[in-house]
Amino acid sequence: MKRSFLLWYVLLVQAFFYGAWYSVGGSLHCEYSNSVILHRPHSVSITEFGAVGDGVTLNTKAFQNALFYLNSFSDKGGAKLFVPAGQWLTGSFDLISHLTLWLDKGATILGSTSSENWPVVDPLPSYGRGRELPGRRHRSLIYGQNLTDVVITGENGTIDGQGSVWWDWFRNGELNYTRPHIVELINTTGLIISNLTFLNSPFWNIHPVYCRDVLVKNLTILAPLDSPNTDGVDPDSSTNVCIEDCYIVTGDDLVSIKSGWDEYGISYARPSSKIKINRVTGQTTSSSGIAIGSEMSGGVSDIYIKDLHLFNSNTGIRIKTSPGRGGYVRNVHVSNVKFHNVQKAIRFTGKYGEHPDENFDPKALPVIEKITFENVNGEGIGVAGLLEGIEGDEFKNICFLNVTLIVKKNSKKAPWKCSHVRGYSQWVSPEITCDSFGENIFPEHSSDCFGLSENDLEKSSGLSRSPWLLSW
Repeated sequence: MKRSFLLWYVLLVQAFFYGAWYSVGGSLHCEYSNSVILHRPHSVSITEFGAVGDGVTLNTKAFQNALFYLNSFSDKGGAKLFVPAGQWLTGSFDLISHLTLWLDKGATILGSTSSENWPVVDPLPSYGRGRELPGRRHRSLIYGQNLTDVVITGENGTIDGQGSVWWDWFRNGELNYTRPHIVELINTTGLIISNLTFLNSPFWNIHPVYCRDVLVKNLTILAPLDSPNTDGVDPDSSTNVCIEDCYIVTGDDLVSIKSGWDEYGISYARPSSKIKINRVTGQTTSSSGIAIGSEMSGGVSDIYIKDLHLFNSNTGIRIKTSPGRGGYVRNVHVSNVKFHNVQKAIRFTGKYGEHPDENFDPKALPVIEKITFENVNGEGIGVAGLLEGIEGDEFKNICFLNVTLIVKKNSKKAPWKCSHVRGYSQWVSPEITCDSFGENIFPEHSSDCFGLSENDLEKSSGLSRSPWLLSW
């Protein structure tokens, strides 16, 4: 009986990870089965390990002990850690494979406001140092390495990083190490984060790095608009990632795709690829709705962004890079975008700067090509496009199709500014007057614009055969 149950569970997990994720020729399919997420044969409550949900008692040991106990079931169908309603104060803790961390309605996990409860760990190899400071970095509140089949979900429970103390330390120059994320999973396959609210992260909120098969869905992510570097979701050197149906208001980029920093990212050579961002709404007054880079030295490709709605914000979509980054950004398709009161709708920055140390190679130039914007609309726009490439390293095959951006009447700046960028445009208002842009895409240039021809789709690792793509 036990053996037959284990066989059933293995088949079920394989149906999820190797069916839902892999059955469409290696591309990402965003649908998932609730039965797989909800069913774990072993379940315990955090209260069984002495946790107290009063918002004052530190429960780090309770989380650690519960997960140590549940790890014995990882090869017996997996386990569920139930967090009931209450305020559960904790420091950093490690997740395990084949786990569901479930936050019930009214449950809040609170990050400790003492830095001692956020251990210090080594820098990521693709960064070579902490992102903010040389050397090591604080570990995230919810952390894990080399895991399989991890689900963080619930009935819209909350994970609150209580980051204001970290923001003050950062502004006052009082930090010895880079600030922590709320969630960071490293080298993990099969990760789902859904149906939760994230508040006040000390640094980036959700950081899957060196991961595969990641679904981020139905999240609300909030931080004050002036909070420093509180990115929403940052897929980093990861592949097969889906981010959808999220509302994000933060002090930095809502979503930022990364893949390592200068010589460290080039050496580690772990790209981000096959990423879908769908139905994201939000605001950022300092940064971008969707950013690629600036840390993109391992390469970024096959990115699909659809149904983005950004309001009262600084920048809509931005690609950031610099001499010394190396790497590439190619095969990006952006469609069905709405901007309202956005200062810079589309921005490319070729000289972003910010290097980890003096050892980068300034001759390591990035390749930026085949970026398509289709069906983009906006009103109350300050500048339609600031497209700044790199001298001697043109950004090429940048395409705009059916783009209407209503620029504010009192704007004194030209709607489009281009340098070292070359591409094509059709049905664009205000018209792109840069000499480096052709006025028509069809029929002769459609193959140069990613996502606009069957030829391009067939070349994109089988994406043209994917229901994921065809459903668009």
